[in-house]
Amino acid sequence: MDSESVLRIFKEITKIPRESGHEAPMTAYLQNFAAARNLACKTDKCGNVLITKEASAGKENVPTLVLQGHQDMVCDKIKDYKHDFRKDPIDYVIKDGWMIAENTTLGADDGIGVAASLALLESPKPMGKLECLFTISEETGMDGAHAMESGFFSGKTLINLDSEDEGQLFVGCAGGLDTVVDFACSYEPVEKGYKTVRLRIYNAIGGHSGDDIDKGRMNTLQQLARFLYGEMDNKFQLMTIKGGNKPNAIARDSEALIAVPDVNSVISRFDKFGKEVKAEFVKSDPDVIFDASEEKCNAKAVSNDVSKRLITALFAAPHGVLAMSQDIPGLVETSTNLAAVNMTDGGPIHVITSQRSSIDSARKGIAAKVEASFRLAGAIVTHKSEYPGWKPDLSSKILQVSKKSYEKLFGNEPEVKAIHAGLECGLFLTKFPGLDMISFGPTLKGVHAPGERLDLASLDKFVALLDDVVTNFN
Repeated sequence: MDSESVLRIFKEITKIPRESGHEAPMTAYLQNFAAARNLACKTDKCGNVLITKEASAGKENVPTLVLQGHQDMVCDKIKDYKHDFRKDPIDYVIKDGWMIAENTTLGADDGIGVAASLALLESPKPMGKLECLFTISEETGMDGAHAMESGFFSGKTLINLDSEDEGQLFVGCAGGLDTVVDFACSYEPVEKGYKTVRLRIYNAIGGHSGDDIDKGRMNTLQQLARFLYGEMDNKFQLMTIKGGNKPNAIARDSEALIAVPDVNSVISRFDKFGKEVKAEFVKSDPDVIFDASEEKCNAKAVSNDVSKRLITALFAAPHGVLAMSQDIPGLVETSTNLAAVNMTDGGPIHVITSQRSSIDSARKGIAAKVEASFRLAGAIVTHKSEYPGWKPDLSSKILQVSKKSYEKLFGNEPEVKAIHAGLECGLFLTKFPGLDMISFGPTLKGVHAPGERLDLASLDKFVALLDDVVTNFN
């Protein structure tokens, strides 16, 4: 296996629609891949796929290795860019040593991990038995890992290929859950003489709500709520509000439509607010755009009571890093993400948040705090998609094997770390007790946001490491 073969397969994967919850084309691709190479393949009732390659001659006594990645990807695009993730291939460019999707997510999370597993399955090198596991809907709640039945795979050692920093070996991760909120919505006529203004905050960097939560980037939904809360002493009616996208992504774009008696005054205050807030994020998020403009609209307004409660709760809801690890320097322990708000005609106003922590009680505590802040505003709050963390085991055999391999190949020691992002490893431990695990991958930047990119030099090193670990494992 080499990086050229991995990249060839990944380029094929970029053509396959695989949004979370809609992985059927990707599942079929994996099944066809196995059939074309006479490899054993099974698919469980939720869509997880396991492809098995028997041991090479002379390697029959080598312990089985499980290689694991997820089939789905986060689907996000630049505002107004025309792209249908259910049918269109991902457009990318190769530039300055990077593979980049300039207007959408690239899907290297975790398409590159899947491609590396497939490249090993067709590699002629001698190796022990491989079980390549491809889960579904990791990005929206780890549904495949949750639904997987004990015994689906037999190996006792697992390499997760869903990490994003070359040179780092991950042996632990945070657990998480989503807290979702519904505000029952009623409407009222727009006041006579009022005109409509659209307020937009967009072009923020956004990013992964775990890996990027400590980078100080702007949450545009939080800032939009901040402005609207400050306008409560002035007269306005909220007509629509929307922002953010996925539970595990920081809100990059948000907008609201409001009806006001004096358009020019509101636009002037929003322009001033934008300049002040941009100065707060001048280093971490320098290209955010604040825009206000008059717009004709005949829609009704959200009732005053609902509007006030919603805006107050959005502004009061916590967002960002809440605690750093007391055991591992520099590791975020607990965080929460005010992820998204959207409205549907005649339905409730829907708010999505997500919480992460490497400590179960702290994760439940911050989820309860988020719940309380919205319950005070009269909303209905539920929790879903909870998954456990993965506690580090520094005596792990696969960790020691991977460290030695890295030092042999590259002449320096890798970093051994835990990650604040969520991996499926914690869930695997609940179904396969005693499983020995590690996670590593190439360097990815801008994950879960348009502009996601893969460092091709790091891909070379990732592939060399994985190939060496697998072919020399015993």
